[in-house]
Amino acid sequence: MKPASPALAAHIAGEVTTLATCWRLERADGWVRGFTDHDQALVVDGLAYAAATGFLPSAVKTGSDLSVDNLDVEGFLDDDALSPEDLAAGLFDGAKIEVFLVNWADLSQGRLVLRKGFLGEVKRADQRFSAEIRGLSNRLQQTAGKLYSRLCRVDLGSPECVVSLAPLTDTYAIAQVIAADTVRIATSRATGFFTFGKATFVTGANAGAVNEVLLHDQQTIRFFVPMPRPITVGDQITLVAGCDKTPETCHAKFGNILNFRGEPHIPGNDKVFSYPVRT
Repeated sequence: MKPASPALAAHIAGEVTTLATCWRLERADGWVRGFTDHDQALVVDGLAYAAATGFLPSAVKTGSDLSVDNLDVEGFLDDDALSPEDLAAGLFDGAKIEVFLVNWADLSQGRLVLRKGFLGEVKRADQRFSAEIRGLSNRLQQTAGKLYSRLCRVDLGSPECVVSLAPLTDTYAIAQVIAADTVRIATSRATGFFTFGKATFVTGANAGAVNEVLLHDQQTIRFFVPMPRPITVGDQITLVAGCDKTPETCHAKFGNILNFRGEPHIPGNDKVFSYPVRT
């Protein structure tokens, strides 16, 4: 039984209730917003929860077997804070979410927390969205420890990699927009230097959005996915060198083969199914 104040518990046990469901959403960048299915905005613990009747939560189910307690929330993109562009840009990836009940007629009774977790997969179509809320037990399904891999297991610039990203990071002004996923910049870096790297928009309509670089060909940069908002000439973009995680690149491009975190000489399936050959 989830804890609730005696007053709220008595109200829930009554024949007639005045309950409202609230969602508190907190992004990784510190942005916080509240929503409620009540027909009027509510202020709970100093945060205003906007009335969003389009929110429709699925049934909340909790098990005692450590299975993942997931919850889906569907709704309309009818609030300025929930825009399709921000969802596509990944600003809500991994955002913390808390779902709870309150007595809208007497908020002093406190709240009953139904679920705490993180936003998982988010789908959208037209002006509707569906967000998966992953419970805290979802963390138990994450891989712990290290796995054998032919390619490097760690990210460029991580503590295990030890490569300094400062000399591998440049900021440019976009000189030409070719498409929503392709731009030109005035860089003297060799072709392929930024391939598989990270691109962060500093200014413009996409400020704060992060994308991966699919291809760096001379002064042309192509992203893995199109940017959610229009790109304009003059937008500032920060690019970090890319790594394909092979030992050849680690040695030739970064001179860091001693810290290569992979096992490129592990026998593959061809060795498992091979057999002696007569000569």
